[in-house]
Amino acid sequence: MMALTGNWNYPTSIRFGAGRIKELADACKAVGFQRPLLVTDPGLARLPMIADAVNTLRRAGIDVGLFSEVRPNPVASNVEAGLRTLRAGKCDGVIAWGGGSGIDTAKAIAFMAGQTRPLWDFEDIGDWWTRANAAGILPSIAVPTTAGTGSETGRASVITDETTHTKKVIFHPKMMPSIVIADPELTVGLPAKLTAGTGLDAFIHCFEAYCAPGYHPYAEGIAVEGMRLVKENLVRAVRNGHDLEARGHMLAASQMGSTAFQKGLGAIHSLSHPVGAVFDTHHGLTNAVAMPYVVKFNREAIEDKVVRLARWLDLRTSTFDGFMQWTLDLRREVGIPHSLAELGVKIEHLDKLSEMAAVDPTAGGNPIKVGVAEMRTMYEAAVSGRL
Repeated sequence: MMALTGNWNYPTSIRFGAGRIKELADACKAVGFQRPLLVTDPGLARLPMIADAVNTLRRAGIDVGLFSEVRPNPVASNVEAGLRTLRAGKCDGVIAWGGGSGIDTAKAIAFMAGQTRPLWDFEDIGDWWTRANAAGILPSIAVPTTAGTGSETGRASVITDETTHTKKVIFHPKMMPSIVIADPELTVGLPAKLTAGTGLDAFIHCFEAYCAPGYHPYAEGIAVEGMRLVKENLVRAVRNGHDLEARGHMLAASQMGSTAFQKGLGAIHSLSHPVGAVFDTHHGLTNAVAMPYVVKFNREAIEDKVVRLARWLDLRTSTFDGFMQWTLDLRREVGIPHSLAELGVKIEHLDKLSEMAAVDPTAGGNPIKVGVAEMRTMYEAAVSGRL
């Protein structure tokens, strides 16, 4: 069996392999950190892995601080509180530790460290990112503990605006972490339900990137291999959380998803983001529930690509319907609910959700042009569970 370890510089410097968290102090020194702020979520902050990391860094002469005021769907006030902690400690960088929520918050804190404009001035709209003072962005090191969002290899953060219950994407090229330590041992404690939700999030990132319009063969190639890794390893990781080989492949697939979706995302995310913002549902789980309804809606535009994908994934039936059935079977096997109604979404919510979905920044990447009416059609199917 080939050893799952490597040093990659694509799309950033990645130290990949079991046990490589031991290199955290060396990574900090390589980036030049003397007083970093470790940002994570409250659950992880209570676990031995964080205490061990803090103690190891301090023994290495690195004066690390800790911030863990992070919600599962992070909000602007989390970023603001982190900034106060970072400035009070005169920190010179950020260690982003956790799943998508912790890493997104950490990256936003590092980004905002030297900015004078408010957070929402840097939403991923047009060239708004050029408003930022690039010299004021602190470097970061990312340590993922889930295999889903791939935020550790992304150039953006998703933060919820509580005043409008809207998820917004904050983007800047320099938000990409300088070093990633991708140690599958850190994902072993993730419960089966979260393993399933985050794993399907990785698959959907790859799938939507693959289907997004436009020419980007690099992204499509990465996306297709990422989906193969999920197909072959997600069920294994859900059934046996201690399967380090499966965990490692899923961690790679997650990073491949966030690398590929530079090409674009689509209506799966457009439907999911408002539901997550309003109902505080888990992002990956919500994506997984919404997926088949969007795939069916997009059939006319994506059927040829899906047939090609089905052949690559070596599905029993290399047709669009065969792919659809495989995704439904996979969702059922790993315990994903079939409808958005099971997440608390009702028909009376759909007017507002449809309006929010139509203006979500991911909507523009959908293979078929979508507006409020099309979002409502997909939401109605997803709430009723009708395919």
